[in-house]
Amino acid sequence: MPVNSTHLEYDASLAGWLRARDVFAGEDAVKAQGEKYLGRLDSQDDKDYAAYKNRALFYNATARTADGFVGLIFRRDPTFKLPEVGGIADVLMEFVEDADMLGTSFAAFAKKLVTEIINVGRAGTLVDWSGGAAGQSGEERAYAVAYTAENIINWRTERVKGRNVLTLLVLQETALDYSQDPFVPVEISQLRICKLVPPQGAADVGGADWSYQVEIWQFLAENQGVEGARSRGKKKWKLVDTLTPLRLGKPLPLIPFVFHGPRHSLPDVDKIPLADIISANLHHYRINADYFHGMHYTALPTAYVSGFDKNATLRIGSSTAWQAETPGATAGYLEFTGQGLTTFERAMDREEQMMAVLGTRMLESKKRVGETAAAIELRQSGENSILNTVSLSVSTSLTQVLRWVYWWNSTEPVPDDIGPDLVLASLNTDFSVTGMPAPEITAIVAAWKAGAISQTTMLDLFRAGEVIAPGRTNEEEIMLLQKQKAEIGKTEIPPTSAAAAGDVIATPVTVK
Repeated sequence: MPVNSTHLEYDASLAGWLRARDVFAGEDAVKAQGEKYLGRLDSQDDKDYAAYKNRALFYNATARTADGFVGLIFRRDPTFKLPEVGGIADVLMEFVEDADMLGTSFAAFAKKLVTEIINVGRAGTLVDWSGGAAGQSGEERAYAVAYTAENIINWRTERVKGRNVLTLLVLQETALDYSQDPFVPVEISQLRICKLVPPQGAADVGGADWSYQVEIWQFLAENQGVEGARSRGKKKWKLVDTLTPLRLGKPLPLIPFVFHGPRHSLPDVDKIPLADIISANLHHYRINADYFHGMHYTALPTAYVSGFDKNATLRIGSSTAWQAETPGATAGYLEFTGQGLTTFERAMDREEQMMAVLGTRMLESKKRVGETAAAIELRQSGENSILNTVSLSVSTSLTQVLRWVYWWNSTEPVPDDIGPDLVLASLNTDFSVTGMPAPEITAIVAAWKAGAISQTTMLDLFRAGEVIAPGRTNEEEIMLLQKQKAEIGKTEIPPTSAAAAGDVIATPVTVK
């Protein structure tokens, strides 16, 4: 089999991924695909079809829904649990500030992954060492590289030492060569083959000391090199480099790659979260094309005359009168009547309502009657469950990325030995836009006074309920309370003002 062979699940899912990309890209991308999404009517030539397509409007409800999903998940910043002291703590903090050695913070990196997962339902992260891939020689550190679903073309899992692990991974890349022209680089198709190689002489896949190896293949012409890449002769895949990454002087026992999905972080391809709304969106586009096609031919009244001179020029307007010498001459307008276009309008309304139900209901027209916060939250529970699943799944896979970074800088045998007590990534799972109600605030304060919860727990609950600013720590909040207590103790209220207000000051105010 050729080195660029693709996985069966990849072949089955590629068309859906490309369709999702077109829909999220918007009207220009959808219309550029022509008859792929909008069929040609009978007897339409190229000019008629182009006009038919241009009159249509692509109502991109899918992209708006996806933006709403991402916005709700990142309504609050993701949290990352890291070691507080030590050399590894500094390394992980540097990674969180710059995850890919391109200036992207880990929070922004996570947002990019969530967007990919909501759009196409799949992404991946390769955690590598050193700055060579980023073009920065001499910088030794772990960094992450994100791969889209279309670039993860092949994979295989096998049973190794009692568990299923990734033993083959083929990643599609593009290498840029500036050697000939510093302004116009040469794009070279490249494959990164990540393999888990069994030890020499191992008779089965259950042996020990498996090692991670990397092969770089490029699509070059027969005369290998840059000139071969520039030539238009016959090309083929050629092996140009072989690497064996080392950690502590030994090859890696696993492939440092993490899959991201809407429901799990396994290599298996999962369903696109917005697949149903994508289909409804394209169907709405086709109905819209027929609707505006009908309006084009029927919306404007058409003047007609009978009994007038055929060679006469008749101008339409209030300042012009038509005169005919022929008895019985008539004139009038032809106007469309009937339910044809109304049927299209109702069909588009139903499609828009369907997309609102399948999406987040944020596209649905607002109700004219009042709703309680509980009723709104119950109505959106189905959509929130989708968001919650995506958020929890990506939190798990992001934690695996942090484990790999921690592992690169530690002495643990495998990344799985690094538990949640050391590193943990958490995305927001509270999608309610209403803050904490007053009765709940009172109940939490009462529980703290009764000794049922600690002050730290109370402040954490207030932060989750948006009573305390998200960026303010518990220590900062306590310092503000102490400062407020001191200021209140120093404030003197004039007796006349207190008497005028009918207040009786018995004891100073204290804040615990």
